[in-house]
Amino acid sequence: MSDEKLYIVLMGLPARGKSTLAIRLRDAFRRDGISTRIFNNGNLRRIYRPLQETSRSEFYSPKNSAAVELRSGFARMNMEMAKAYLRNSGRVAILDATNAERARRAIIEKYLDDYPLFFIECINDDEDILKLSIQEKINLPEFAHLKDKAATEFLKRIDYYRMIYTPLKVERNYIRIDSLQNMIIEEKHSDAIPFYDRLRDYLVTDEVKNLFLIRHTETEYNVANRIGGDSPLTKKGEAQATALGLFFKKKKVSYIFTSKKRRTIDTAKVICEMQDDCRIISLTEFDEINAGICERMTYEDIEKRLPHVFKRRGANKYHYVYPEGESYETMKPRIIQGVKKAFFLNRRANNIMIIGHQAVNRMILSHFLYRREDDVPYIYIPQDRFYHIVSTQDKKLFELKRYD
Repeated sequence: MSDEKLYIVLMGLPARGKSTLAIRLRDAFRRDGISTRIFNNGNLRRIYRPLQETSRSEFYSPKNSAAVELRSGFARMNMEMAKAYLRNSGRVAILDATNAERARRAIIEKYLDDYPLFFIECINDDEDILKLSIQEKINLPEFAHLKDKAATEFLKRIDYYRMIYTPLKVERNYIRIDSLQNMIIEEKHSDAIPFYDRLRDYLVTDEVKNLFLIRHTETEYNVANRIGGDSPLTKKGEAQATALGLFFKKKKVSYIFTSKKRRTIDTAKVICEMQDDCRIISLTEFDEINAGICERMTYEDIEKRLPHVFKRRGANKYHYVYPEGESYETMKPRIIQGVKKAFFLNRRANNIMIIGHQAVNRMILSHFLYRREDDVPYIYIPQDRFYHIVSTQDKKLFELKRYD
């Protein structure tokens, strides 16, 4: 119905993806013609208080009564603005804050009583993601004056919120979601919630506006037809990397995700140097398939010296596990985890770049293409082209494109 309206109230510890989720929800509702606005407590803090004050951990101490009152005041301001927005032309108001304490949420429920209210709790305990998220947070201007103390101060802030943190339970309507996996942990809806099916579906959807999936450029092992290892790029590989850098020079790439192997990192470095503001994040999840005792061997060597391995793997390439190594099947969970991490860290950017390996990129593609398992090890992954992938609720696109 056109007169349906909704309050969405986010909650969770800092660096769990609340603000990013708020932006994604706002954009999704707006695409559907539903007027939506975000009301962020942190923005009010930064407007009305000096950054030197609000960036310090003590500002968030439950024992700092003056700061508690200030933060409560900002929360009231946002509630008033959200209420006024829905009373006029707005249809969805998203309140973005930690809202960690049950008492704060009770105040929200009491004040915002004119339209249905739905809580979303963001949960994410992945240590790697938390470290990287905190690093991104402390790179913001708010923390510039703290310099090398910024990370310590932010961790103390999290500890203060943890002291008062109470998970959603007694609230009438909520979803508790693993914000890394896009997986609903628990849900409860005691009332009719406008847009509920649309909201729930969006929360569990892996969405990427532009994923550029690239295989590392040519290496010495590629020329020798050896598998695995940690081989450097050839001169041709360096030229290919330069061509990639020039091709993507006018596309803003904030992050390039790679494996821990030098061939992906060296390819990324060339591309990164041609960007204005770009970081390389290397994840072990994107390391090439572990060939075990066959590492650094050619396929001819394997056929000659380990014929039983060559024969058995040829008969069942997806499921066969290299002795002391992996199979496509066994590395699938880590590849999916890597994709989730890349999406989580880069959700605010339109362009995501992953530079991986042949088997790795096959697994990433299969995540979107839904190929039969037996066909995955044969997906075409050239070094002179890249895959462009768009995957949203409204659009699916897969292109194999040249960059030279």
